[in-house]
Amino acid sequence: MNQELTYPIYLELEGLLSLQHPKSQPEHPDELLFIIVHQSSELWFKLILHEFKKLHGMLEQFETLKAIESINRINGLVGIVTAQLSSLDTLSPQCFAQFRNYLGTSSGSQSVQFRIIELISGLRAPDYLDYIKSQPPIHPLVQEAMDKPSIPEMFDRLLAHFGVTAEAVYATENHLDLRLLAEGLLAYEQAFGRWRYIHVQLVERVIGIGTSGTGGSLGAKTLRATLENRFFSNLWDVRAGIFNRK
Repeated sequence: MNQELTYPIYLELEGLLSLQHPKSQPEHPDELLFIIVHQSSELWFKLILHEFKKLHGMLEQFETLKAIESINRINGLVGIVTAQLSSLDTLSPQCFAQFRNYLGTSSGSQSVQFRIIELISGLRAPDYLDYIKSQPPIHPLVQEAMDKPSIPEMFDRLLAHFGVTAEAVYATENHLDLRLLAEGLLAYEQAFGRWRYIHVQLVERVIGIGTSGTGGSLGAKTLRATLENRFFSNLWDVRAGIFNRK
């Protein structure tokens, strides 16, 4: 007889709750917070990537209304990842200093899933791609993301399929579905930028502005430089065009 499918069995809670292994000796009471926030972020990243795969397929099939639903869900998920960062605001600098050295060279910059999210979102600047290529071996999933068209590229293909430009989407009421999708994509970029900004502030608050990151980066200085990244530049340009017409 098969074992009854219960809540703990379905969610594999015994295994899930046994994955937190603080490294500090003696164990620092705040290290568990640090681990769980980052582990849960990776779980949300997994779900975001799952939704991006669906969105990519919808854009490929020119299913605009389904794509609107998909990007709205992604925006909600990014909001959750951002909100949970606030729990790390309760980690004081002196407490983090007591177990930081036990983290070794581990760094959030080593997150394969976050790297893929950036690539899918449209971060394809030459210097960024050169940086990835300078860090061999490139993870197969990162390479796959680099080889696939990004969401901004897929959106441009969608516009071309319907024979309209981004400017035309905002110029009349004839393409409301495309405009709602465009607004959802911009909302995603804003949500992603909000995550970046709060992350920068968090790092500055905990380790200071000039402190190096655990992975050898420049810490908050490196993160702050990423705030200027744009995914949907054509959608931002449309807004400037509306107000700069003579």
